[in-house]
Amino acid sequence: MTITRFTLVMLVSFAIMARAQQPGPPQPPAKPDTPEIKGMIEQTRKAAGPRWGYAVHFWCEEPRANRPDDPAIQPTKLFDNVYAIGNGGTTVYVIQTSAGLLMIDALAANQVDSQLLPGFQKLGLDPAQVKIILVAHGHADHFGGSAYFQEHFGSKVYVSAADWMVMENPPAQRGRAAGGPPPAPIPKHDAEIKDGEAIVLGDLKVTPIAVPGHTPGAMGFIFPVKDNGTPHTAAMFGGVWLTPGLLNDEALQTYLMSVVRFGDATKKAKVDVALQNHTLMDPIQDKLDKLAVRKKGEPHPFVVGAGEYQKFVGVMEGCTKVNIARRKL
Repeated sequence: MTITRFTLVMLVSFAIMARAQQPGPPQPPAKPDTPEIKGMIEQTRKAAGPRWGYAVHFWCEEPRANRPDDPAIQPTKLFDNVYAIGNGGTTVYVIQTSAGLLMIDALAANQVDSQLLPGFQKLGLDPAQVKIILVAHGHADHFGGSAYFQEHFGSKVYVSAADWMVMENPPAQRGRAAGGPPPAPIPKHDAEIKDGEAIVLGDLKVTPIAVPGHTPGAMGFIFPVKDNGTPHTAAMFGGVWLTPGLLNDEALQTYLMSVVRFGDATKKAKVDVALQNHTLMDPIQDKLDKLAVRKKGEPHPFVVGAGEYQKFVGVMEGCTKVNIARRKL
């Protein structure tokens, strides 16, 4: 599907998908998987291979949402130009360019002081150099810290048009839940991320790919990285579902379309580095531990190869089909 046609489809379906972001009625107890569905899971597991076995288990069998108490990760320089900060559920990536820093996502508002700023300090990075923040999708665990950077450091916040609408027109029930944190501040509307339109900062070019489903304007990103001078291409699918029950049937079908389209785009770009803003299905701290003791010439734990990256996308596709099939029981 072309970018123009895909965008038109998304505009037509926006109202349906926006409703999909609201919690639905309590779900009935899950019915046991049929032999056919069990076969789909095993087929997905076989195609995934050993590297993505846990991802299959997570998405097909035992998903869970990220939590406020997910343990902080060790702030780490992943590549010559990329750093990771955050926790076991949600990760921010900071990319060094010739014109300052670009940051993908900004954690929750109440994690700025506890995780985000301390991560910058530990890595020797200056938060005042963050020129652009790309928000992958309009949920508070991704945009929550962006208003702080905007106010204190002048960072420009980029969000898709559809997810600016989600953020700027929150549901009526948005607010302080019993015992919960206050709602995240909404950043000023600086700029919009457009499907396929490159975002450039200095010598860095990030290509956004629309991946609606989890939210109407979720985005994936493709961008270059270097490992000791060796170039690679990274991708991040910025709108993964963690608990499929939060999506209605239309949104889950749209999500499946997005996964297929993202697979096509990443295959064409020869993506060989797997990064995620939610890493529960591919635990990031395990990889950081391996990276910390990596010796010269040893494989980089985040460089998986083009073929393996497509297998990762295949797990997203296969397990989404499993969850669609479960709804027909």
